[in-house]
Amino acid sequence: MTAYDPWRKVGDLRPSQLLYTFGIGSIVDLPNISAMVMGLDDWTVVDGEEIGEERLLTAVRGTLGDQVRALRPPPESPDSMDRSATDAGPSVGVPVAPFPRWMLCTYCRLLAPLQADLFHLKTDQYHPDRARYVHSMCRAQRPPTVVPSRFLLACDNGHLDDFPWAAFVHRGVDGCSYRLRLRELGMTGEAADLLLSCDVCKVSRRMADAFGEQVDSVLRACRGRRPHLRDFAELECDATAKTILLGASNSWFPIVLSALSIPSATDALGRLVEEHWTTVEKAANVQNIELLRSIGQLNAFSKYTDDQIWQTAEARRAAQAAGTAEDAGLKPPEWQVFVNPGSAAQTDDFRLRTTDPPRALAGQIERVILVERLREVKALIGFTRLQSPGDFDEAVLVPPERRAPLSRRSPRWVPAVQVRGEGVFLQFDGEALRRWFGRGPAIDERRAAFERGHRQWWMRRGVLPPHVPHAPGLGYVLLHSFAHSLMRQLSVECGYALASIRERIYYLPPEAENGPMAGLLIYTAAQDSEGTLGGLVSLGEPIELGRHAAQALERVALCASDPLCSEHQPDIDGVALHGAACHACLFVPETSCERGNRFLDRSLLVPTLCSGDLAFFEAADT
Repeated sequence: MTAYDPWRKVGDLRPSQLLYTFGIGSIVDLPNISAMVMGLDDWTVVDGEEIGEERLLTAVRGTLGDQVRALRPPPESPDSMDRSATDAGPSVGVPVAPFPRWMLCTYCRLLAPLQADLFHLKTDQYHPDRARYVHSMCRAQRPPTVVPSRFLLACDNGHLDDFPWAAFVHRGVDGCSYRLRLRELGMTGEAADLLLSCDVCKVSRRMADAFGEQVDSVLRACRGRRPHLRDFAELECDATAKTILLGASNSWFPIVLSALSIPSATDALGRLVEEHWTTVEKAANVQNIELLRSIGQLNAFSKYTDDQIWQTAEARRAAQAAGTAEDAGLKPPEWQVFVNPGSAAQTDDFRLRTTDPPRALAGQIERVILVERLREVKALIGFTRLQSPGDFDEAVLVPPERRAPLSRRSPRWVPAVQVRGEGVFLQFDGEALRRWFGRGPAIDERRAAFERGHRQWWMRRGVLPPHVPHAPGLGYVLLHSFAHSLMRQLSVECGYALASIRERIYYLPPEAENGPMAGLLIYTAAQDSEGTLGGLVSLGEPIELGRHAAQALERVALCASDPLCSEHQPDIDGVALHGAACHACLFVPETSCERGNRFLDRSLLVPTLCSGDLAFFEAADT
């Protein structure tokens, strides 16, 4: 990571963190500085570096526009060594800028913006993490370190702004040449114990007044500021600004699209062209193929002539122009390959092996596929504040006004990363699901309870019918709950931490377009080019999977938080959108769940203390 102005290294981030933790528009907490990751307009792009995944690029274009030409990895330094002071080469990294711009002196408690020139930056070329601002004019013996202010303003439309300190303490009255101080009156650090005062006019105000429903209009008005783009929104923002704390978990949520690489070509040359399409597609004629070969870009095509490569590339272009490229969404094509494993070629990045379902679950699980090799590509297309994209069925359904942009202009590329790993795919038996759905009033009431809870969840957040998104359905809750119970169990023996195991739920009712789908993929992946070590796939064999499924279902039958857990209803005030589920039985880390631990209910899996007529697996001999 590199400081935006001036170009100095101030820390390190992993490429995957730039998508999920510290992406564009987020605040990175360094030891003494908080830095905002800047937009794509300020990034240094290395030509030629692209990640090939046509289905994902099509989905990104469907959201951001056809001008998006590539998926690119974040810039990465060739080594982990710090640049020396004599190195005059260009900086490589992600640009950041200090934010918030208001800083607090830890000694005299002076609160002032950086543009007031009261604080000065001190850096250490050998220890970039020690970069800090100091108050050189403080009465302390040595210039003390200043720290970022703790309070910010944010709105649902993705805007973020410095807290209006001067307007807040003066209650919107202008005219004072203020000099502000923020003092702690207690030992708790709570807002009620923080007093903001002005040395000039002697007014003061408790920071507790910045929270709650009865805040001043000064705090409610959003200016539409986009600090990661260094501008303000063109249209006036109609959302209400809210006071948040620096480092709050709801200050930044990434909107990420991901796709599994599925080979579509059946012949060897076609698969090579597909794998190296980001290079081959740049050729405008057969002479360009010869040029690419001469500079070492087509070493993998040594067995084929230039004409053969060109003809295959032209055939692929023609298929895309005719609209035969996958545009049905990201999950349906993957589902079709998993339920028809023989339809896809086996490659270094995609390898399937069919095995038998566990004998005890043969009536509920129709098919088990061991995914010995997989490649997942993830792309960042925007971000939200205050409201998580996980509230929607899919990331592409986030309203455009809620999705903060990555650049001032329409982006021509987006940041992406690729990971390789392994997994286990389970297809639920369609006939067993139909019998379960038709079991009787108990299932119908549970479905209605989740639908009521879904409406209350959105109404509590200010979204009223008919704008409330569709609920994912009770079948999704069943698959999602089973995925969580199985992930928690598999993590005990597979060799991977639970936080590194992910789920991918494939569910659509029969009446839906591209439906029906009812299956789940439990997988793990790493950025290493060799992927993972096979510990998860080994547990997908019939005996091992049967043993782990039985133990998973046994564990969720009784929770340590019962009877409170089993009594929980999904339609209680729209606070928590789940049934019988909690941290002791079904919840998993945020990195593992695609829906933020919502739409879970273990009573749909097995009988619990408070429910015995909803269980899908009650007839399984586990």
